[in-house]
Amino acid sequence: MKGKLYLIPVLLGGDDFRALIPEKVITITGGLRFFIVERIRSARRYLRLIDKEFPIDSTTFFELNEHTEQEEIDHFLDPAIKGSDIGIMSEAGLPALADPGSGIVAMAHRHGIRVVPLSGPSSVVMALISSGLNGQHFSFNGYLPVKKEERAAKLKELEKRAQEGFAQIFIETPYRNNIMLESILSACKNETRLCIAADVTLPVESITTRTILEWKKGKMPFLNNRRVVFVLQ
Repeated sequence: MKGKLYLIPVLLGGDDFRALIPEKVITITGGLRFFIVERIRSARRYLRLIDKEFPIDSTTFFELNEHTEQEEIDHFLDPAIKGSDIGIMSEAGLPALADPGSGIVAMAHRHGIRVVPLSGPSSVVMALISSGLNGQHFSFNGYLPVKKEERAAKLKELEKRAQEGFAQIFIETPYRNNIMLESILSACKNETRLCIAADVTLPVESITTRTILEWKKGKMPFLNNRRVVFVLQ
């Protein structure tokens, strides 16, 4: 019998895990001894948060990020192939969403390993449903281009889709959030609506939807070093 691949949700920040992670998910996570993670240090900290007695020293971690060689990745699911359950977790929220874990999930399907998604917070979904924008027709675009001209062109493209009735969701690296907002206000039309969802689920959470013109008239929010999801329509 092959093991299962569990998609493990983690907090979007803070440490109030009992308010956001279901008890069943905590129990399943605490019973695993193999994990695929973005950063081992963060994963260990989270596991000790949900269980102070978690046996870190007898747990195997596989690190999956931009530095991981494909030759290593090819063996990450070996424990599941041999019969052990394995969990995959992102740095925040749900794995495989704007996250390298999607490749592991695809590999699990190829190997006939059962994939089990577990419920938990997702900043992308929570931003959309609280934006007041179209929750029936939408697209998640991940990260937009870094170069200014390419980013502006992409924003105009997304705005066109948004005007056709499809809410457009995207994110940015935290230290570039304010640059992204400046680009949005410059590239988009005044009547276009923009939701800025910052630090979702945290005590400092703020979720606001305004037209571009209203954002321009108000005080520019400081978004750098915050986890932000942008929704445009």
